[in-house]
Amino acid sequence: MKNASISIANPSPMFTTPKQKLAISLAGVGILLLLITWAAGTAIAPVPVFLAALGFSLSGVVIFVREEYLNRPEGIKNNGLWFRSLSSRGVWGWLTGIVITGFYVCLYWFPQYLKGLVELFDPLSHWLRGTKSNQWFVYGTLYTVAVLWMGIKFLFKYRGNRYQQFRTFSVMFFQLGFSFIIPGLMVRLQQPELYFTYFWPLSYYHGTPMAFNGHSATTIGTIFFFFGLAMFFIGTPILTYFFGKRWYCSWVCGCGGLAETAGDPFRHLSDKSLKAWKIERWMIHSVLIFAVLMTALLWINVATGRSILHSYSQGFYGMYSFLIGSVFSGVVGVGFYPLLGSRVWCRFGCPMAAWLGIWQRKKSRFRITVNGGQCISCGNCSSSCEMGIDVRAYAQKGQDVVRASCVGCGICSAVCPRGVLRLEGSLVDINDRGESMRTIHIQEGEVKLIA
Repeated sequence: MKNASISIANPSPMFTTPKQKLAISLAGVGILLLLITWAAGTAIAPVPVFLAALGFSLSGVVIFVREEYLNRPEGIKNNGLWFRSLSSRGVWGWLTGIVITGFYVCLYWFPQYLKGLVELFDPLSHWLRGTKSNQWFVYGTLYTVAVLWMGIKFLFKYRGNRYQQFRTFSVMFFQLGFSFIIPGLMVRLQQPELYFTYFWPLSYYHGTPMAFNGHSATTIGTIFFFFGLAMFFIGTPILTYFFGKRWYCSWVCGCGGLAETAGDPFRHLSDKSLKAWKIERWMIHSVLIFAVLMTALLWINVATGRSILHSYSQGFYGMYSFLIGSVFSGVVGVGFYPLLGSRVWCRFGCPMAAWLGIWQRKKSRFRITVNGGQCISCGNCSSSCEMGIDVRAYAQKGQDVVRASCVGCGICSAVCPRGVLRLEGSLVDINDRGESMRTIHIQEGEVKLIA
């Protein structure tokens, strides 16, 4: 758009193009259909309304991102993030946070108010699962749609970076296949509704005696129960040793998938202060201990025939379920995206992230190496870190970034204008600048690159 301003000091004002305005209108119509159905408490013509809502929103996303990114050269653009109301804790940011938080409150504690949306999703539920919809199917569908639709935006935005393309396709694949389609088909086949990408302690129920009793009724359920424990005690240490925390947090986990796609515009809002880092370390490890203790008490209660703990262990489980499983991971973890950044849950509360972080910090070949002599202290890396790591401080000192909280998203490396940062590990890495792949071996602090 032509800039009529003659000011030298001010940059060109940001306006949307006519196509982007059309795209916003289309996406708005799709969201409006869902909101009207939610408010009405009943679904009228659920199939056409549902298809229209998805179609309008998808069309809006595709048109907008094509206009936003394909008309410009490749390269990550984060211009004006602190000048947009949505991404700078402005009016739209607060309104978005309130709507998402309100949805989660209804989802967990007042599902009767979601009656209209549940009816709207009935046709899809019958087609996939062979049964009626409920609030959790509505949530799973909307969650998957958010990851897919915003994943498209992410792919356009980071189209010049092969590593970002790889991990975005990965989280989209695992969310659609392993967290939506496969669990739905399991229900249709009258099997337990199993999510193979979520295991204890992130899915805290799956390590409990209740889960064992429920899953042991079927062969696949029994396999899943022991598979989850094996992934925690064996799979996680091995995979984290070779790939770092990113194998799960950036490539597989649905929580990370939503944070990386729908939460991408809010990554700069994470608190980078030393005080926040101290709170993070205490909180996330406390939640891990809480989860382990809660599960242990449940098993002790079963082993002793409730003769010692009686109903106290169940009360402990209920407290964990409410405080951590509902309030923290759901309401705060997602609802506060526009206010606290996209990884609040992953950073401060996820017990799986805590366990992965312990192994990454102590026994992993993954790290972000630094060429400190090239750093110009622009701060792009720190601003883009959704985990609240002050990457610039490491770069200025020439220190490699080895932090338990780092999820290996690689955005800090991608936005660095000088190539100061590089993701390293013992694997065939996809070079974050789109160059040829090479095998990287790290031995006793020496980095050896083999073409």
